[in-house]
Order: sequence, then C-alpha cells, then structure tokens
Amino acid sequence: MRRVAQIFLRMRIHSYNKRETIPVNLRIILADDHPFVILGIRAALEMHAGVTVVDEATNPLTLIERLRSTPCDVLVTDLAMPEHSFAIDDGLNLVRRIRTGWPQLRVVVMTTLANAAILRAIVSDGAVSMVGKAESMDELWQAILAARHGETYLGRSIIEALAQPQDPECEQPPAPRLTCKQAAVVRLLVSGQSISDIAAVLGCDRRTVTRQKREAMAKLGVTNDPGLFSYVRAYGILNFESHI
Repeated sequence: MRRVAQIFLRMRIHSYNKRETIPVNLRIILADDHPFVILGIRAALEMHAGVTVVDEATNPLTLIERLRSTPCDVLVTDLAMPEHSFAIDDGLNLVRRIRTGWPQLRVVVMTTLANAAILRAIVSDGAVSMVGKAESMDELWQAILAARHGETYLGRSIIEALAQPQDPECEQPPAPRLTCKQAAVVRLLVSGQSISDIAAVLGCDRRTVTRQKREAMAKLGVTNDPGLFSYVRAYGILNFESHI
C-alpha cells in the first residue's frame, strides 16, 4: 500500500507543479446538487481568463442531458447527487457511464467520501481527477489544469484516503442482496416517501413496510435512516438488488 500511495503522490505532484497557460475558451460544465456550490465554483473559475462555464446540472439525469447538448472541454462534477429515478444515481456508475459515453471528455470529480474502496475503483478506471470538497479552490483549479492536459490529479485528502491500509472486511464494496420488495422499500424511502406512502404504493400494511425496511437495513449494515441514505448515494440501489 505504501508503494501505491507513493505512485499516487508522484501523479499529483507532477500535475500540481504544472503552470501552463490555459488555452482560450476553456469550456466547463459544473454538476452539483447544491446550487450555492455551483455558484461559488463558477464565480471562482470565471475569474481565470478564457474560462467559461457553459452549463450546469444539479442531478445525474440533467447532467447526462447537458453533456449530450452542450460541448465542453472539462466536466467538474460531484460524485454523489440524488436522483429520484435511481437509474444512474450510483456515483461510481455515473462516472463510468460518462467515461463510456464521452471517452474524450476530461473529468474532475469532487467528493466528500473517504471510502478508499470507492476511490480506488474510480482511480483504477483512469482518466479521472479527484479532489475533496473540503480542499481549496486552488486545488480544484490545479485538477482542472491537469485534466485539460490529459493528466490525472489527486487532491491531498484523496491521497491520504488511498494511503490508508486496505482492510478487506471494511473497505470492499458490499455484496448483500435484497429481495425485490426490500429494494422497492429502500428505493421509495430514499426518494422521500413515508412509511404510510410506501404502504399505499406497494399495497401492503405499514407493519410489512417497517419489517422490510428493518431487514434491508440489517443486510446493508446500517442502523438509521441517514446511514441508509448515505449508503444508497455511495453504492446505488441497483447494485444490491437480487431480482428474486
């Protein structure tokens, strides 16, 4: 693991020390589910000559639409954005979908996650730079610089997370399998539905919904609603549904 961390550090330093002049008309798309975050990043980036934020998105579906309709050079996106359909809300799968659909697009991922397994999975896919959302604007700017030139940039917090010893029991992405009913309950819960609403939608009583919720949470290893929501935002709902 120490050798891996050293490799990541060399990648980062190589990019961080580059101070090339940004080409004119660098087009950027910003994606984050918090409009104020987009507003702040946009204001900071457009202070640089030649930089234009050409479009914005606040959820995965809108981001895909923007990428289809608006040409850009660099995408700066949050890793975990909620989406009621849960079709592409898994952060890792969203990044992979973007890499597949737009292989020439330079991508900078912003995240608050410190789960090394997810971060390693993103890094292993290649062609993606990452910074922590608590890092400085200069860190993000250097990541954009590196991405624009086809290089990979990793922020300080990302390197620190990747440098942690790997614990297979704690860090591997989960492999539990929910029944279709359990998955349906989780999907509706994280979309904002109440227990009573879910019971009406699924045509069962509240006790059944509560039991299925409890069983699903036990399988996923979470003990409260915030933990459940964070789990689904990190891994997606489709990754652990058994389809039985």
